[in-house]
Amino acid sequence: MPNLHLTTQFVSEHTNLPSKQQFAKWAKAALNVDTEVTIRVVDEKEGRELNSMYRGKDYATNVLTFPLTETPHLMGDIIICVPVVESEAQFQQKSLEAHYAHLTVHGILHLHGYDHEIEAQAELMESLEISILAKLGYANPYLVM
Repeated sequence: MPNLHLTTQFVSEHTNLPSKQQFAKWAKAALNVDTEVTIRVVDEKEGRELNSMYRGKDYATNVLTFPLTETPHLMGDIIICVPVVESEAQFQQKSLEAHYAHLTVHGILHLHGYDHEIEAQAELMESLEISILAKLGYANPYLVM
């Protein structure tokens, strides 16, 4: 099993956040190679600023992934925006834990180079997410109630 070096930064004022151990469990489940990642848990202001700065979109999104290098191992940052995650989980009638797990796996797959902009790539990435999450005991995240 690949090694994970995880740094977590909790800068959100929200409570009821996953622990570093939960993020590590979810991230490890999606790893293919040794990975060094920082997961930064933020509020809407920072999420919006980063999405605007790096993607030109003036709103906060659920997860942003910033791959830094692929050699000698994967390295990157994953930003998770708490208010967006909470809103989506409620709207989609999912547990907050399951949605955080999904977005963590999603971010790790982005670090591995998977994308969802092209339909064929999106289908592959979604099938990997469904499989990884099932092994972790979570339902298919794309089946919205």
